[in-house]
Amino acid sequence: MTTPNWRHKDLLDTKDLSPSEILYLLDTAAQFEEVNTRPVKKVPTLRGKGVILFFAEPSTRTKTSFDIAGKRLSADTFSLAKSGSSLTKGESLKDTALTLEAMAPDIIVIRHSSSGAAAFLADRLACSIVNAGDGWHAHPTQALLDAYTLRKHWQGEMRGKTVVIIGDIMHSRVARSNMHLLTQLGAKVRLFGPRTLLPKGVHNWPVTVYDDMNKAVKDADAVMCLRLQLERQQAGLLPDLSEYAARFCLQQKHLDLAAPGAPVLHPGPINRGLEISSDLADAPESRILDQVAAGVAVRMAVLFTLGMRNEAA
Repeated sequence: MTTPNWRHKDLLDTKDLSPSEILYLLDTAAQFEEVNTRPVKKVPTLRGKGVILFFAEPSTRTKTSFDIAGKRLSADTFSLAKSGSSLTKGESLKDTALTLEAMAPDIIVIRHSSSGAAAFLADRLACSIVNAGDGWHAHPTQALLDAYTLRKHWQGEMRGKTVVIIGDIMHSRVARSNMHLLTQLGAKVRLFGPRTLLPKGVHNWPVTVYDDMNKAVKDADAVMCLRLQLERQQAGLLPDLSEYAARFCLQQKHLDLAAPGAPVLHPGPINRGLEISSDLADAPESRILDQVAAGVAVRMAVLFTLGMRNEAA
């Protein structure tokens, strides 16, 4: 595999990527998907490279898939959580990052509760930074793996497809990153959620906002549910959970209104019966576990691209 004329030291946000760069990452992930089916799931591509996984927020899927991705590329991966770092002793993010860089990693993958944390590090450190989720701002590899899952389901063509995103839009970095990426690839994006959980200025986004579940899902080519982020909620933004489930939980009756064979996605973790009905989460239309599998291949593609760029630099 060879990298294109890759112009980025870091991967911070999907809005920084051109359509050709997005497609390059998706095509590269498709090649790495084959590696993940081998009896020995390992290639020597990044042997000798060091990848630090700096997760100051809890994570299962993202952290584990980055760890597996690095190891399958033969990189050395090192994990650091907030509870195991000097952040708990009052050390600043800047000083923690400078300490990590002094250990000469090639790539730092960071998840942090503050929007802009990844960009803060990228501006100050020479090594590559990968944003694994920063506050409400962005989660580029999640959007990439979502696009990979949809592209595979649709056998390549995304232009003209309609994707509806349902739920807590305000607090969702997944929704923002998907909106940028999907529209870059020519898809149409619809949003549906409680008015109190729609971001300020959402009507200026390149999306269509709906106030009715049935209308939002009608003839959609794919439906994506979002996790209700209770840990980020402020008082008064959300009706009680039973009311939320009654109005915003995706059920089979809603999916029946979508285009035939429309896949259902969810970034996880799932709150069954709140964001999506339990039977639909396990239905044939569900691509939730496909998303998890895609995460490893996509993150291999990201680490490979940045690692090889650094090799050439």
